[in-house]
Amino acid sequence: MLGVAACSSSAPPDIRTAQVTLGTVTEVVQAPGSVVARATATVTSPANGAVSAVLVKDGAKVRAGTLLLRIASPAAEAALVSAKQADARAASTGSVAVGSVSSSALDQADVTAKRAFASARVAAGAIPDANLKAQALTQIAAAEAQYASAQATARQALAQTNSGLAGIGRAAQALADAQRAQTRAALSAAQGTVAALAVKAPIAGTVVLGGVSGGSSSNSSSSLLAQLPSSLQGTAQSLLGGSGGSSASVVGVLEVGTPVSSGTSLLTVTDVSALTLAVSVDETDILTVKPGVTADVEFDAVPGLTYTGAVTSVDLAPTTSSRGGVSYVVRLSLDPGVTDTGEAAPVPRPGMSAVVSLKVLTAKDVVAVPAAAVFRDGKHDAVWVVDGGVARRRDVQLGAQGDELIQVASGLSTKETVVVKGADKVTEGMQVGSQ
Repeated sequence: MLGVAACSSSAPPDIRTAQVTLGTVTEVVQAPGSVVARATATVTSPANGAVSAVLVKDGAKVRAGTLLLRIASPAAEAALVSAKQADARAASTGSVAVGSVSSSALDQADVTAKRAFASARVAAGAIPDANLKAQALTQIAAAEAQYASAQATARQALAQTNSGLAGIGRAAQALADAQRAQTRAALSAAQGTVAALAVKAPIAGTVVLGGVSGGSSSNSSSSLLAQLPSSLQGTAQSLLGGSGGSSASVVGVLEVGTPVSSGTSLLTVTDVSALTLAVSVDETDILTVKPGVTADVEFDAVPGLTYTGAVTSVDLAPTTSSRGGVSYVVRLSLDPGVTDTGEAAPVPRPGMSAVVSLKVLTAKDVVAVPAAAVFRDGKHDAVWVVDGGVARRRDVQLGAQGDELIQVASGLSTKETVVVKGADKVTEGMQVGSQ
């Protein structure tokens, strides 16, 4: 429904007026976007070697876990053998036992001393002279006390020695355990690398063999290497073959005999079972975009057809362009398109560019005027209201703003007449005719 009635025939030729009515205004934010697949996984080579078998064709649709190809890697196999040997050596160490010093000598000395002191006291008791007897017993008591002190010192030293030996034993055992943990981790990494030589699909989707740059493998050994101490990661990586950080890709056809390096991109698997849109919305418009907002989508590859979608999420983190502009990524669902004849429209491909018209605000049955009727005067929006054939400037408050119609939230009512064409040629008090 248009927001104005028929034009006045009494207005000058280059100025048109019309009566204000109710209408529906849809405010639209346009933004560029691109098609995104449900999931894409890039698979890289886990080690240096060569392709020994290709089990799928380019473009094949596979399930997750499907065996795609095999890599022959003598370096990885040798690394596994070395890791097993190192782990076996560490396991043979077993428990570390450190002995202790026995107290049997001190115990035997105690027995001997007690007997000697007892015999001395008996002998002293047989001395007839009382003074000499007392002196002898005093000397025996002093000797016994001196012996007890020396014995206590010796036992304390023995305890300290055994405590130190126990600490050494614990430290040695901890070292042995750490070494075993390292060899086990290295063995696990080597086993993972060899297992990954049988390359499987990480997700369900369509396979594209070779020719893909960058990416990281879902079945590489990097996560296993990360478990090793930093001092051992370099050695373990060299044993596994390659740096693991390469972003190279197979150029040309991936076939049996094709040499590959650790980290070489072998193939991609793309799941197109559900397509979405990633749209870049300028910071000046992002506050009007919320989940649930519907949109019309036009693709450069499918001119003349319009698809529909709806906002599912709005990123919180901004994206800054090289020119300093700030935008936010908005994600939308994408519905299947339909042609004018009701037939299914072509299915877009991942990466295709699109122009997305986000319907951020829809106002129904509101006072509305054509966009050409509204002009900016200083800090205010205004329209020319025609009263008795004379144009009068009136400030208005706007609501939803569409490409063709604009909602007037206040300042104007239905059945009033406004200038809808040639507003820039009107001045206050000009005779422009009336309905």
